[in-house]
Amino acid sequence: MLMRPRCIPCLLTRVLYETELVNPALAPKTLKEATRIISERYDGNQNSAELATEVHRRVYEILGTDPYKEIKKRSNQVALSLLPKVESIVKNSEDKLYASALSSIIGNILDFGVQRVFEKPEDMIEGFDKIFKEGLAVNDLPKAKKFFENGKRVLYFTDNCGEIVFDKLLVREISRLGAKVTLVVKGGDILTDATIDDALALSFTEVADSIITTGSNAVGVSFKEMGRELANALKDYDIIVSKGMANYESFSDSGYKPILYLMRIKCDSIAEDTELKREISIAKLEVN
Repeated sequence: MLMRPRCIPCLLTRVLYETELVNPALAPKTLKEATRIISERYDGNQNSAELATEVHRRVYEILGTDPYKEIKKRSNQVALSLLPKVESIVKNSEDKLYASALSSIIGNILDFGVQRVFEKPEDMIEGFDKIFKEGLAVNDLPKAKKFFENGKRVLYFTDNCGEIVFDKLLVREISRLGAKVTLVVKGGDILTDATIDDALALSFTEVADSIITTGSNAVGVSFKEMGRELANALKDYDIIVSKGMANYESFSDSGYKPILYLMRIKCDSIAEDTELKREISIAKLEVN
C-alpha cells in the first residue's frame, strides 16, 4: 500500500508517543529526525510500511532502547488473563474456525499512540465482548477453509503482542483441520510486534509445525531484507494468513496470493485501500 498524505501526521504522532514512553525531552530530536526522513523520502510513491520502518529505526537509535518493552509484556499478560474465557468461547462454538479467527483479531483493537481508543492493554478486557458481538463484517472463512485441509501449507504472519496469545487458538484450529502451519514472527523489536521470544514463551511449538522470522525488524514485512527461511517458504505455500494492518500494507501490492487478511480496520487509509469501512473486523480472502 502506498503511503497517503494523511499517514504522515499519524506516523509523527506515533513517534511522539514512543518518545514520551522513554524520555519526553528527546521529542524535539526524534520529531526533527522523523520529519527530515519523511521530507527527503516521501513523494507519494513509497510503500507505507517501508517508510515507517526507516523512521522508527532512526527513532529507536536516538532512544537507545525498545520503547514498547513494558507495554508488550503487559499486553501478553492481559491477554493470558482472558485466555480461559476465550478458550471456552471457541470450545463451545459451532464454528470453531470463525470463533478462533474473530478472537485472534480482537487483540488487534489495541492501538498505541494513534487512535486513542483502545490504548492500554487492559482495554482489551473491556473491548473483547463488544467486538466479538459485532462479528466479522467480511467473512471469507468458508471460502478459505479449503486451504487449511489435507496437508495444505500455511504461512501465518503474526502481528502484535497480546494478539499473539489468541493467535495460538487459531493456529491450533487450522492445524486441527489438517494444515501444516509455519508461524512467521518479527526478526527484531519494532513497535508492539511479536518476536520469536514471544512465540516460544507461549509454546507455539505445540500447535505450529515450524517457527521462522521475517529476517528483520521491519514494519510489516520487508521482502528486500527477509531471511533465507522466509524466502524459501514464500516459494512453496498454499495460503498466507496475514494478521494486522502493517502486514496488509506490505502484502497488498506484493503479488503473493492466495492470502487471507485478518484485521481490524482502524484508519482511513486502510479503509480506503480495501474499499471498506473503518472500525470493522474482516477475514478477507484474495485468490487472484
